[in-house]
Amino acid sequence: MRFTPYTAPAPGTPTPTAGRREWTALAVLLLPCLLVSMDVSVLYFAVPFLTAQLEPSSVQQLWILDIYGFVLAGLLITMGALGDRIGRRRLLLGGAVLFGLASCLAAYAQTPGMLIAARALLGVGGATLMPSTLALIRNLFTDGRQRGKAIAIWSAATAGGIAVGPVLSGALLEHFWWGSVFLINAPAMALLLICGPLLLPEFRNPAVGRFDLPGAALSLAAMLPAVYGIKEIARNGVAALPVAALVVGALAAAAFVGRQRTARHPMLDLELFRHRGFSGSVLMNLLAMFAVVGCAVFFTQYLQTVRGMSPLRAALWNMVPTLAIGGMAPLSAALARRLDRAVVIAAGFALAAVGFLSLSWLEPSSPLWFPLVGSAIYASGLVAVMSLGNELAVGAAPPERAGSASAVLESGTELGGALGMAALGTIGSAVYRHDIQGALPAELPARVADAAHETLAGAVAAAARLPGRAGHALLAAARDAFVHGLHAATLCAAGVMAAAAVLAVVLLRGLRTTAEAGEETGGDHQAAAPAAVN
Repeated sequence: MRFTPYTAPAPGTPTPTAGRREWTALAVLLLPCLLVSMDVSVLYFAVPFLTAQLEPSSVQQLWILDIYGFVLAGLLITMGALGDRIGRRRLLLGGAVLFGLASCLAAYAQTPGMLIAARALLGVGGATLMPSTLALIRNLFTDGRQRGKAIAIWSAATAGGIAVGPVLSGALLEHFWWGSVFLINAPAMALLLICGPLLLPEFRNPAVGRFDLPGAALSLAAMLPAVYGIKEIARNGVAALPVAALVVGALAAAAFVGRQRTARHPMLDLELFRHRGFSGSVLMNLLAMFAVVGCAVFFTQYLQTVRGMSPLRAALWNMVPTLAIGGMAPLSAALARRLDRAVVIAAGFALAAVGFLSLSWLEPSSPLWFPLVGSAIYASGLVAVMSLGNELAVGAAPPERAGSASAVLESGTELGGALGMAALGTIGSAVYRHDIQGALPAELPARVADAAHETLAGAVAAAARLPGRAGHALLAAARDAFVHGLHAATLCAAGVMAAAAVLAVVLLRGLRTTAEAGEETGGDHQAAAPAAVN
C-alpha cells in the first residue's frame, strides 16, 4: 500500500477554523491525557501502603510499578493503527471504559497478582487513549495556528500530569486508603464517556485494509523486551537477561520493519520516516525525554534525601518548575510563526543545556531557589522543543494516518525516557559508588555496607546505625557523593542537549507545517508534508 501524500491547500483556499465546539472537545481530550500521564507516577507514594496490606514480594513490587509502562509502550503502535481502522473516537471511548474498569479493579485488588493484572489492563487502556487524543486533535484543528496552540496545550497537559501525579497521590493518601489513587480515574473516564459522543466527531481512514495482526505481534515483541532490558540495566546494571531482552527486541524490530515493507496492508506506513519533518521530530522528542526522565529521579532524591523533605513536600516543590513554564508552549508556537522553527527548537535545546549545566554547580547546602530555577530553565526549553516537535510530526502525517503517526511519536517518547533513566542513572550511580567507597567505616556489617555503597537511601539507613560523629560523617559523605553523581548526569544531559540543538538545525531547517506552507503566497517553503519529500 503506497503512501498517499497530504498536500497543502492551494493559496487563497480558506482553511476551516475551529470554534467553541472544537475547543471544548480539546478540554475533553485533556482528561485522558492527564490521567494516563499521571498513572506513570501516581504510585510513588502509595507503594509503602499497598505493600503493608498486600505484602508483595520484591519481584512482585517491581512488576506492580513497571507493568503499566511496559504494556503502554508495547501497544502504542498497535493501538494507533487500530484507531485509523475502526475510528479514533470509538477507540478512545472503548479505552475509557477499559481504563475506568481497570482503575476500579486496581483500587480494590486483594492480592499482588490481581494488582499486577489490573495495572497491565491500565496499560492497555492507556495505549488506546494517548494516540487517539493526539490524532483527534489533528483532525479537529485543520488551521495550522489553531492546531499549534492545541498541541501546545496537549503537550503541557502531558508534562503536567506526570508532575501532578505524586502530589495528588500524597494528598489522597493523607485522607484515604491506597486504592484511592486509582479510583480517582473512574469519574474522569465517566465524564469522557458522556461528553465524548456529544463533542468528538468520528475519524477513520476509509481506504485502509485489514488489520495487520503479525505486524502487531512483532511491534509488541520489539517494544516490550527493549523497554524491559533498558529499565533492568538502569536498576541492576548489565546482566545476561536484560542484554538478551535487548537483543530479542532488536531482532523483533528488524522483523517488524521487514513485515511493514512487504505487507499488503501495513499497520505503519514507513514512507513517513522518509520525511525529515516526521523522523526528525520523533528523534527530537526522544532526546528531550532522555534528558527529562534521566535527570528527574536525581532531582526528586535531592529534595527528599539530601534536603530531608517529606515526600509530599518534595512533590509540591517539584511542581514549581512546571508551574513556571506554563506560557512557554504558546510562546514557542508564536515564535515559530516568525522564525524558522528549527531555530526555535534549537534555541529550546540550548536553553535546556544551560539549565542542566547550571545544576552541575548544585551543592547539598545550595539555597532551594537554585535547583528550582535550574529545573525551570531546562523544562522551559524542552517544553518548547516537544510542543513544536509534536506539531511538526502530526502535521507531517496525512489525516488518515494521524493515529499511527501519533503512536510512533508516543513510542519514541517512552523509549527516550527509558534510555535516559538507564544511561544517566548508570552514570550518576557509578560516580556515587566511586565517591562513597572510601567513606564507609570498617565497623559496618557487610550487608549494610553493600546497601550504602549502592544507593543514597542505603547510606542514610547505614548512617542511622552509627553513633555520633561516625553517622554524621557517613551521611555527609553520601550526600556529597550523590550530588557529584547528579553533576555527572546533568553535565551529560547538557552535552546531549547541545548536540540536539545542532541536529535540530541540520534536520529541520526550512521545514514548515502543511498549513503554514499553504498560508505562504510568495515564498517557496518546504512543507512538512510527505508530498514535499525529494
